[in-house]
Amino acid sequence: MKRLLFITDLYYEAKGRNYYEEDLFLTSELREDFQLVICHPEDTETFEKDFDLIVFRNAGPVAYFKDKYEAFRNRVVSHNLKTYNSFNGKADMNGKQYLIDLTNAHFPVIPTIDTLNSLDLLPEAETYIVKPKDGADSIGMEFITKDQLSKKVNSDSKNMLIQPFINFQYEVSFYFIDREFQYALYAPNKDKRWELKEYIATEEDLAFAKRFIEWNNLSWGIQRVDACRNEKGELLLVELEDLNPYLSLLELSDDKRQNFVETMKKSLQKALQA
Repeated sequence: MKRLLFITDLYYEAKGRNYYEEDLFLTSELREDFQLVICHPEDTETFEKDFDLIVFRNAGPVAYFKDKYEAFRNRVVSHNLKTYNSFNGKADMNGKQYLIDLTNAHFPVIPTIDTLNSLDLLPEAETYIVKPKDGADSIGMEFITKDQLSKKVNSDSKNMLIQPFINFQYEVSFYFIDREFQYALYAPNKDKRWELKEYIATEEDLAFAKRFIEWNNLSWGIQRVDACRNEKGELLLVELEDLNPYLSLLELSDDKRQNFVETMKKSLQKALQA
């Protein structure tokens, strides 16, 4: 049996969900096919060379241990460590710069800039959202008026994202393994982001989500395409989580949850053989 180093922070207090519940379930399933050890994301260096594959899961926002995360990324390259997800993605695993890149490439994304000089590229709005490029889980996010932008955003640093506030109908997430769609969940009450229900994706919805999966160049792993549906009925990308997306596995039916687990096991084998 191959050896997995399963990276997670079981004690991280996420908003609206319990990481430990999902990862205790997932590790209980994976240990049927793999030798598995759970490790905190800040302690990996001691153990990582002794395992066949490092599974980077619910580690919490890496902004909280940025230096250790960057050192880990460097060791992945220098020591040829095999990871899951693969670390060649272009989205959240590298921060939020991709939202600006996708905006400039005219993808269906919430318009995003990082300098006040580009403010004319955004639609006029009464309220704007600013958040750090290396943030996650709403860390450092603020809602401010246009007049407050110049006081909040340093025009020289470019370390903050600026977006117009979108009055959306609801948020919806599409979950993929190795570019193959698995399931979708949405929050019918937009004030309760993590009270999720199954969402039946249309062909148009899947075409939207797959466009971002194809844009990314992840070799293997799990991705979550988060979107909102605006008042015009259009889907806009909120984020493409390609590092350690929370899966809401315990919100799924038994059949869908087990299908996901079996597909993930096959994907892990693919990563091991690569």
